[in-house]
Amino acid sequence: MDHAKKMDKIYRYQRYIYDATRKYFLLGRDTLLDRLPIKPHQHILEMGCGTGRNLVELVKRHPETYFYGIDASQEMLIAAQSKLKNTDFVTHLTLKQGLAEELDYAETFNLEKPFDCIFFSYTLSMIPEWQTALDVALKNLKPNGELYVVDFFDQAKLPLWFHKILIKWLSLFSVHYNPAWLPYFKALEQQGLGKLEYQGLFRRYTLLLKFTKAVS
Repeated sequence: MDHAKKMDKIYRYQRYIYDATRKYFLLGRDTLLDRLPIKPHQHILEMGCGTGRNLVELVKRHPETYFYGIDASQEMLIAAQSKLKNTDFVTHLTLKQGLAEELDYAETFNLEKPFDCIFFSYTLSMIPEWQTALDVALKNLKPNGELYVVDFFDQAKLPLWFHKILIKWLSLFSVHYNPAWLPYFKALEQQGLGKLEYQGLFRRYTLLLKFTKAVS
């Protein structure tokens, strides 16, 4: 089963309760939204936009900015599109079905220039080819543009039993924290490809990361 079909199978029914249930354990999403340095007329992309929860909130805050979302699951995008009905935000929010690993700003969204900012909100942990997804994101980001990630961290300051239960429970939904994420970004920084900033939130339950792409 390919990744898109797998995501549709997982979320065909979960999309109805996704936003109501995920707010209790997808911690740090609103912290990320508050920190995004968004300006009018910029082009901002969410990789794995799901039900559109984050993007709808952002377009309400920044009506003069252009937002885009891509998601592997057509089922989740149906939920996202329903949020846009009878709103004034349709022209400033564009959603597409597709894989993060296959993103191309020109072909996918018919844009002339790369994105000003790209962010992953609890989606990196669901992408099998996460390294490719990050490399593609950076290719689709303008020089000095910013890439953000908010996702699960190592829970190092939480009890070991909590960590074990969380990891086992997340695996039921094909969600996997990968300890290689942070070293990968550190390696990119060492190669001179950008500047890394990160912190652990909620006793390292959540990783919040910013990578500013270097100017060539």
